[in-house]
Amino acid sequence: MAKKNKSGRDLHGLLVLDKPLGMSSNHALQHAKRLLNAKKAGHTGTLDPLATGVLVLCFGRATKIVDHVMDTKKTYYVVAKLGQQTDTGDQEGTVIASNAVTQQHIEKITPTIESFIGDIEQIPPMYSALKKDGVPLYKLAREGKDVQRTPRQVRIHAIEVNSLGTDCVAMTVQCSKGTYIRTLVEDIGSELGCFAHVSELRRLSVGCFGIDFPMFTLEQLETLAASSMASLERVLLPIETAFLEHPKYEMKNALLLALDQGVPVKFPCDINNKYMRIYDTNRVFRGFGVRNSQGFVNFSKFYMS
Repeated sequence: MAKKNKSGRDLHGLLVLDKPLGMSSNHALQHAKRLLNAKKAGHTGTLDPLATGVLVLCFGRATKIVDHVMDTKKTYYVVAKLGQQTDTGDQEGTVIASNAVTQQHIEKITPTIESFIGDIEQIPPMYSALKKDGVPLYKLAREGKDVQRTPRQVRIHAIEVNSLGTDCVAMTVQCSKGTYIRTLVEDIGSELGCFAHVSELRRLSVGCFGIDFPMFTLEQLETLAASSMASLERVLLPIETAFLEHPKYEMKNALLLALDQGVPVKFPCDINNKYMRIYDTNRVFRGFGVRNSQGFVNFSKFYMS
């Protein structure tokens, strides 16, 4: 969610933060926002305090593309502790069930994990930011309440087993938006028959962020801020960075004006791309276009005026 500081500065761009252990995503966002003295900022998907890694921060007009960034693939490194179930699904919770991990469990790990690759259904955990009648589920969970949650379909693109111990397994998971890694680990433990919870979690990438563009820790940002505000601002990425996988097209101002007023524009028939980055004749990024089957292009909701 984007938050606005009326006394801050108008800054527009993206920052790839390496969220530290033990800090909420919102606290990390607010810390970076204060360092930059930004008027408006938001993040692109909550990481639990236990988790570290890629948290893409959006400033100014970039807050309009939060949903687009959230829709991209995510990659996580996770260590699953076998033999124990906790009430939160991670090591910060209380152990509520346990079982001895046997050699039979270990031998089943690889085929069990492979069975989760593809489209699967997950029941969101009670300890999550989802809301029931306006109240976050984690608040209800802390009150000892358990409410019915609707299963949701997510996609697990790949799971690689990095290492395997006597009571833990380290994995790299590539998944779709909306995937709960804690739930995935718990479901794997349930399928194995020995329980499991997350003992370590790090988000390695969100789309292209964390792969093609470097992360910065809060300590690095503080060092840059102490040097000069200009040095700190240089870590901001242009808004169009989020769309670099799509082709680029320049458009004359008259056509841009038409799109701005909601009038679809017919593109040449030899353009077959559904999505495109649209620039003006001065090569300034103006928005993200969506082309329909008839060849007409509309600006998406990410349009930057």
